[in-house]
Amino acid sequence: MDTAVDSFLTLSAARLAPRTVDAYRRDLAAFSGWLGRSPASASPEQLAAYVAQLRADGLAATTIARRVAALRSFFRHQVLLGARPDNPAAELELPRRRRALPKTLSPVEVERLIDAATGTTPRSLRHLAFVELLYCAGLRVREAVGLQRGGIDLAGRLVRTIGKGSKERVVPIGREAVEALRRYLSRGRPFLDKRHRPEVFLNARGGALTRAGAFLILRRLAATAGLEPERVHPHLLRHSFATHLLEGGADLRSVQEMLGHADLATPELYTHVSDRRRRELYFSAHPHARKKV
Repeated sequence: MDTAVDSFLTLSAARLAPRTVDAYRRDLAAFSGWLGRSPASASPEQLAAYVAQLRADGLAATTIARRVAALRSFFRHQVLLGARPDNPAAELELPRRRRALPKTLSPVEVERLIDAATGTTPRSLRHLAFVELLYCAGLRVREAVGLQRGGIDLAGRLVRTIGKGSKERVVPIGREAVEALRRYLSRGRPFLDKRHRPEVFLNARGGALTRAGAFLILRRLAATAGLEPERVHPHLLRHSFATHLLEGGADLRSVQEMLGHADLATPELYTHVSDRRRRELYFSAHPHARKKV
């Protein structure tokens, strides 16, 4: 990478998540490889030709959009530095993306997953508290594994977390999640706390639970619950959290705030899932709507 890209990535690392910076690094490297030189000197025509090549190569619309976003951010940085008078990626046309409906667990499946975590060992108490928190607060996996003890108010039944863009939000949690956290913090976590870490969820060695560890826990619980392990992951519980709230009558704006979404259009996806389920329930339950055999 050249100095222009290094400068952009260094600045991005101060305000963006590490995974986003890594994605920018890969996407800029891919464009540099295609261009054969630093992306800093690319023309609008070259960028348009690059996007056309990505389409011809059959890349997914989401992948193309991500690469264009990286290029736009890079050239915006160049403009701010005065290295370029314009952003040559600003007018790039993006392929239309189909927004897939989020997959969710049914309430019964969530209960099966929670039942699979039941136990009295420190790890079992941790598993139950972790699953309850993901489902009851709708946290992202990064927010859950990074949650510190000071971020939990058991008496007020609240969780304070830092989301994307370093934005803080406060989410209420239910009694079952509070009870699971209370048991874990008093009977489970002390046996895992070998390094005096501030994080709530610890691994067997006393370090902070990692993102990979969180995925592994849920897959093992899914297998025990008779669910498809490859289907169950932390974000699935976040989707389920939002969908079940809307199905229960929660308003979209409140769900948006609890999820930490800046754009109201993102949680609107969950309303389509709720609408579909309501239609399915209606056609299966109403005497005049049921299909005749």
